Amino acid sequence: MVAKTTIVRFTTACLFVCCFLFSEANLFAQREAVPTDEAIIKTGAGLFEEYACNTCHNVVGKKVGPALAGVYDRRELEWIYSWVKNSTLLIESGDAQAVGLYNEYNKLQMAAYDLSNDQILSIMAYVRNVEENPVVAAVDSAAGSDGAVAQVDGVPAQYLNIMVGVLVFVLVVIMIVLGLIISVLRKIAQDKGDLSDDDEAVINEKFSLSSFLRSPVVIGIITFLVIALAGKNVIDGLYTIGVQQGYAPEQPIAFSHKLHAGQYEIACQYCHTGVEIGKSANIPSVNICMNCHNFLKTDSPEIQKLYAAQESGQPIEWVRIHNLPDLAYFNHSQHVQVGEIECQTCHGEIQEMEVVAQHAPLTMGWCIDCHRNTDINSKGNGYYDKIVELHNKSSKTPLKVADIGGLECAKCHY
Repeated sequence: MVAKTTIVRFTTACLFVCCFLFSEANLFAQREAVPTDEAIIKTGAGLFEEYACNTCHNVVGKKVGPALAGVYDRRELEWIYSWVKNSTLLIESGDAQAVGLYNEYNKLQMAAYDLSNDQILSIMAYVRNVEENPVVAAVDSAAGSDGAVAQVDGVPAQYLNIMVGVLVFVLVVIMIVLGLIISVLRKIAQDKGDLSDDDEAVINEKFSLSSFLRSPVVIGIITFLVIALAGKNVIDGLYTIGVQQGYAPEQPIAFSHKLHAGQYEIACQYCHTGVEIGKSANIPSVNICMNCHNFLKTDSPEIQKLYAAQESGQPIEWVRIHNLPDLAYFNHSQHVQVGEIECQTCHGEIQEMEVVAQHAPLTMGWCIDCHRNTDINSKGNGYYDKIVELHNKSSKTPLKVADIGGLECAKCHY
């Protein structure tokens, strides 16, 4: 009887080990089924960005949803395809994994995506590549041992204050020395004795502050300085007309970019849908907000304003912050998509702003300076080949935006 029991237990253990090894082998086969071809990874990276997957998922570490690293080790590929295409249908079917995932993440339902199996596989190829080739953050050579970045450009304010103090001290010393020299020369002249009446009058003349201030030279200098300062203030005032740098109006809903774009790393393009395809970046509609807030923080007073706007059918009256005059034309897609300029270049560290303020002056001079200093990325773009060839014949500097018409009036005014 004991022998029979031992045999049964041994057989059960062997079956368990075999099942475990088969499962591990199957999952390993799944990982190997995820492509490592660079072209497919690039396609997957594009789809990951296009469909704003990073809004809810990090590759490593949880976000709104689970981390994507190793998803092909945890789930069957066919299950992943079904989940991405229609998670609701999978949950309603009673699938244990789907229901468990749904409950684990506070019943936050994933949107359905019209993607083919190959497209989903390319996204997983991108995820696998990021997982297996983590990017190590480079240490800034200008950083100190405590992590603080040393200032490499310009003179620190404290040094300027020291320099001004030294200059004032030197001027005072010079005035004292000159006063001593005059006193010594006057004493020498008096001791000499054989002075003319005119020389004696000059030596014995006492300094009169009122006479000095009423002299034509002093009056002329003061008049010139007053006129120059007044003129400078008028010119500075004229230059600030229409410039709203620092403008941070109160919005109808207290939306925090620091929370959404910073902490949760939601891509700018997820809300500002037109930034890569059109002239305007677009202000997000209520529907975009409700993609998340149908489930998240539904009892918040600010989110209740979203529900009120949705029920009324009226758009939220956001206050525009960045304003250009009607005579100036600016195209977001040309700068963001073609020029590959980061949002922060013009809008500042938007992911750190609790309340958004206009970062740049957005003046004509500011735009022109950017066109003069920005290099054209011509690598791999045959459109620029002839232009670069002609440019290099007459210049040793890189091709700038200004070299391809970036300073022409009709580029921005027509």
